[in-house]
Amino acid sequence: MLRLEIVTPEKKVVETEAEAVTLPTASGEAGILPNHAPLVSALKPGVLAYTNRGTTERIAVAGGFVEVSNDRVSVLTDAAETAGEIDATAARADLDAAQRSLAEAINQPVDETENFREQIETANARLQLAAGK
Repeated sequence: MLRLEIVTPEKKVVETEAEAVTLPTASGEAGILPNHAPLVSALKPGVLAYTNRGTTERIAVAGGFVEVSNDRVSVLTDAAETAGEIDATAARADLDAAQRSLAEAINQPVDETENFREQIETANARLQLAAGK
């Protein structure tokens, strides 16, 4: 079993045992099972899933970092929400605002618009989870 901990600046969101964890890392989706090699990776906005006793739980995360060591998965993220916590109307408004901001910054260098793209990815993950996908 893995020990999973998901923490935001405001609170500890999850502290549980898990049979498997799937994470949206910066280099792609990563599956973590017991006895996984040590790992430190950046997370991109997306949906984190974990399985415990045959039940899979999903949480939208807004990027951050993950550390895997000694069957412990520690996730540090700016925000984490379950499907029940997501306000789909607010997520849609966030997506629309981020898309407008990105469109207005069309002539800016790519590195100066990274924040807008992350906001879009976060809003999309929240909407995907809220829709049950």
